[in-house]
Amino acid sequence: MSDQNFGRYGQPGQGQQPYGPGDAGQYGQPDYNQPDYNQPGGYPTPGTPVLAGYPQPVGAGVRGRRRNPFASWIGLPLITFGIYGIVWIYKTNRELAEYDRRIIVNPILSVLAVTFGAILIVPPFVAVWRLCDRARQAQRAAGLPELNTGIAFVIWLVGGGALYLQFEINKIWDRYPGAVEGQQVPLFA
Repeated sequence: MSDQNFGRYGQPGQGQQPYGPGDAGQYGQPDYNQPDYNQPGGYPTPGTPVLAGYPQPVGAGVRGRRRNPFASWIGLPLITFGIYGIVWIYKTNRELAEYDRRIIVNPILSVLAVTFGAILIVPPFVAVWRLCDRARQAQRAAGLPELNTGIAFVIWLVGGGALYLQFEINKIWDRYPGAVEGQQVPLFA
């Protein structure tokens, strides 16, 4: 097998199928650098040929951090006198934008809307509504059932905001079981 069968970064070239765990690599040994689609974390990268029965990725994003919903909702905000709630809004908006580049957000403006925007009453509600909508868009990109933005917003208003949203955002990160925070992952829609 020659190197000319492979594209950039060791990916199979045109018409080549990626190796599975039982296929021989260049020297007759199993090629463990190629993904096994039947194992956790064995998902294709964009542009890689996909085995039959698997959805074709349409793009790539960066996996965010999986957080404990209860710690994000009540634990850390109580310990930090509410500061972690502001940090959570910043980090969540930034991670969703990095995950799917089609999600346009300036996390600093979201934080300003939630903090100083409270003087004008309306900006915090707009920022929370948009955060719920960004979570819905990210779930669509992951190929998951989408949350209802209106229900998420109402849950936020009655006090369950970060709890429910963090549960829903964790579903996105759980979609990629072998990936770690900051790793490039495929988008499916």
